[in-house]
Amino acid sequence: MQRLFELDARNYDPGWPRRRRPSVRAVIRRGRAVAVVRSLLYDYCKFPGGGIEPGETPEEALRREVAEEAGLAVVPGSLRPLGSALRIERSPGREEVFEQENLYYLCDVEPGPPGPRRLDPYEAEERFELQWLDPAAAAAVNRRPGHGPKSPLMIEREARVFDLLAAERPAAPPEPSDRPAAR
Repeated sequence: MQRLFELDARNYDPGWPRRRRPSVRAVIRRGRAVAVVRSLLYDYCKFPGGGIEPGETPEEALRREVAEEAGLAVVPGSLRPLGSALRIERSPGREEVFEQENLYYLCDVEPGPPGPRRLDPYEAEERFELQWLDPAAAAAVNRRPGHGPKSPLMIEREARVFDLLAAERPAAPPEPSDRPAAR
């Protein structure tokens, strides 16, 4: 998968042990809007997703995480790689380097309203809510100050992917033809 960017806080000793946490993130579109999980407590947006558990494939992890956080069902076989983002920073309160490779996938979800969610305790405490936002609006939310104890690098990582999506140009309409239409 193509690396989109790397964010390194350089707030650690390079000799510290590394804890690696591969993760997946779903980029789900509805027109120009994308599905985001918004923390109502700390007011930031992230793509649905999370850590890949031992023995899981990226697709299995993505399907599980999207169902848990957003209540949406990913269409099997619809994943298309968008790219990866590497985040490196000191683990909070530890002499350890946290290294998280985030794999972003475009994917489709089954039509219909969201189903029940199964939030982790911290997600419930933060009052995660599924929202559909324009990527530029989601990036603006993340760039406002005041997200509590959340990692600024994590929030900026998501903002950069929102920026990439906001910069995409919609497909141009076909050029008009000088030939009359066939009858």
